[in-house]
Amino acid sequence: MPRVLITGGAGFIGSHLADALIARGDRVRVLDTLDPSVHRSGRPTYLHRDVELQVGDVRDPSAVNAALAGVEAVIHLAAAVGLGQSVQAVEKFTSVNAMGTAVLLEALAHRRVSRLIVASSMSVYGEGLYMTEEGKIADPCLRSTESLRQGQWEPVDAQGNSLTPIPTPESKSPMLESLYALGKYEQERLALLVGRACGIPTVALRLFNVYGPRQALANPYTGVLSIFATRLINGRPPLVFEDGLQQRDFVNVRDVVRAIVLALDRYEVSDTVLNIGSGTPHTVREVARCMADVLGSNVEPQMSGQYQAGDVRHCFGDIGRARALLGYEPRVSLWSGMLELTTWLAEQRAQERVEAREDLRVADSV
Repeated sequence: MPRVLITGGAGFIGSHLADALIARGDRVRVLDTLDPSVHRSGRPTYLHRDVELQVGDVRDPSAVNAALAGVEAVIHLAAAVGLGQSVQAVEKFTSVNAMGTAVLLEALAHRRVSRLIVASSMSVYGEGLYMTEEGKIADPCLRSTESLRQGQWEPVDAQGNSLTPIPTPESKSPMLESLYALGKYEQERLALLVGRACGIPTVALRLFNVYGPRQALANPYTGVLSIFATRLINGRPPLVFEDGLQQRDFVNVRDVVRAIVLALDRYEVSDTVLNIGSGTPHTVREVARCMADVLGSNVEPQMSGQYQAGDVRHCFGDIGRARALLGYEPRVSLWSGMLELTTWLAEQRAQERVEAREDLRVADSV
């Protein structure tokens, strides 16, 4: 039975991944700090009992080297997350995401493994890909504060012409408009560079808006679907930025886990970046109303008209490359995924913790 190391494996995605790997017979070791903002009571009860948990910081070379002992493959999920939080904790985000990855890779250079998978993010794209009225690909201009103030939400080209959003492929040039996006891009580039130099087959997965059970409810920057559901459970309307027509790609955590396992097993797929999403865009207004329907609530979402400079308008993934190279195919519909999420939320008897942050963002993914 191979031993797999998951950095950050006690978290949302990592714990689901550990379940899947153990179910198929792998031995799983987890390196996690058990950050109290996420894990209030130490080892989470949902973490599989067969997981070998090592509490430690990915920036600590001794902890990393100990975690790598006897390991055949590494899945690097450890990262500081939250677009809004990153600007308030520059040192932490830069240190955990960039330095933590560097420490891990330096250890791997001396202790080779057969496979490295690193979790990146759709945030590296900034705005997604757009097409002109003439059918040509175009990079949108960044939305100005003045246009946002006037409620002009849709991006335009350099000549002020309207654009149509289309699925974003991996070939799109990055637009690193947040510290979080910069950190995720650094992680994937570092991993691919070192993997290539050291002969470690490496794949970076750009995850879109991941949702599902076990998201950290104590963190006000958790996934937007959990935030919407929590407000609805408490009889309060979901608060939506702008006009709610911004489009995102919401992908269930079980589909993400399936993609990671496929990437882990496909040794012939290496030195590449792949989008992992649902393949279907939805507006934020649409998912807020769908969540209300799932909960049997007649509470309507509120379009706040508020905005934050730097937010992207539309970004949803082209997953054709993952389909072709991995055989990846999303299986969880938005409705069934929401039903599973709300059932879990009800069991948590979640208390809403977002009063101090009514300017909730919708782009957090990993």
